[in-house]
Amino acid sequence: MDDTKVVFKTSDRLVQKLYDSADAKCRQNIRFFGDRKVLIEGGGYHKVWIETQPMGGAMYGKRDIEVAVGNQKIFMDFQREDGRLPGSVEYRDGKLIPQYDKFQGFCFAEPAIDVFYLMGKDKEYLKQLYEVLRKYDEYLWKNRDSDKDGCLETWCKYDTGEDNAVRYADAPDYWEKDTPPEGYQVVPIASMDFMSYSFSARWALSEIADIMGKGDIAAKHRASAEEVRKKIYEHLWDEERGAFFDRDKNGNIMPCLIHNNLRMMHWNSMDKRCADRFVREHLLNPKEFWTNMPLPSVAVNDPIYRNDSVNNWSGQPQALTFQRAIAALENYGYHSLIPKLGRKLFEAIGDNCVFVQQYDPFTMEPSLVSVAGQQDAYGPAILAVLEYISRMYGVHIARDKVFFGSYAGMEGEYEQIYGDLCYRIEHSGKKSAGYINGHEIFCCEQGARIETDLMGKEIKIYNDL
Repeated sequence: MDDTKVVFKTSDRLVQKLYDSADAKCRQNIRFFGDRKVLIEGGGYHKVWIETQPMGGAMYGKRDIEVAVGNQKIFMDFQREDGRLPGSVEYRDGKLIPQYDKFQGFCFAEPAIDVFYLMGKDKEYLKQLYEVLRKYDEYLWKNRDSDKDGCLETWCKYDTGEDNAVRYADAPDYWEKDTPPEGYQVVPIASMDFMSYSFSARWALSEIADIMGKGDIAAKHRASAEEVRKKIYEHLWDEERGAFFDRDKNGNIMPCLIHNNLRMMHWNSMDKRCADRFVREHLLNPKEFWTNMPLPSVAVNDPIYRNDSVNNWSGQPQALTFQRAIAALENYGYHSLIPKLGRKLFEAIGDNCVFVQQYDPFTMEPSLVSVAGQQDAYGPAILAVLEYISRMYGVHIARDKVFFGSYAGMEGEYEQIYGDLCYRIEHSGKKSAGYINGHEIFCCEQGARIETDLMGKEIKIYNDL
């Protein structure tokens, strides 16, 4: 699948300006790491990180399949023999340098499967991905449960990508060893993130086995994933507070209310009941996470919250969280929240079209200075804008399905070229109409989300936007 392209036109002046700027600035983040075409994180960050770039590459696949594949393979091809994946990969002096000094999150498994579909279902790629995920999960359970209590651990701040996070106390930023750190206040920490890494890998293994026609193996992987989900609940769920909380090295609950619960929803590692409680009681609480600019990294009424404008995961809403939130909300059926977050993001970035890492939760002002200096063209902010537009007003290809977005109040059109297929949605008045290769397949009132197969033979209309 080589031919992909997106065209978007709207009467909404701000949205059009944001789209055009994001589209242009995203192309500035395309690099060649040797013969590998990749999308770097941008905004002063010149590497690829596993917490952002596999997901970012999959999102950019609707515009460039080569980039989508490159952002998966650069991690797959540098997996160590013991199963550990690089947390980041740098290209310096003509050499690729994989870095194993942190885990840096794991937004990889599901995007890598998405790319399998986008690229035309390459079986060799899928076989490699299966082995990568199998070995990675084995590594986690061999090395990251140092006290053998059945709950995986984070050992440094960059293991979960929480730069400068107060909750980590004196923990190191990096940790390269396969033995746990000693002599620190809170690490090793029993971690909802690390348990979710394992859940994500195991669930993806079940999906791959299903694709390969190995139903019995798929069932075993699903069962093992559910075992992890059960362990997360047993170790880290607080029924009274309605959220998950990590535990420090002594087994004490770390009481700070963190957005990592939303990350769990991105990985689909909490059950629906827990997700509903977190969303209802915390995510939508204006005193915690539903601030003027929503999604701070820590609830704003928590004692450890810090309104630091320079890359601090103890405070301001991060563009990366907005990017992850789309799948998190879709996984649990909260589609109506996606346009609300999208409009907030559009408003916060505004006419200046400067794409940065963080935003003040109270004033919505972009924090323009990062660790790399004056910031712009930060990849997660750019891709988040493009993805929210695709969900609200456009077309989103998800494996063997296509979703059209018809958020109310739009005049315009969105076109997605995908090989020899052209998906198009036109918005006019209070109606939206969808087309495949010029043939109308639906016409509906705005405010709907439309799901079809790739050829538009089966159509479902949901009035949840």
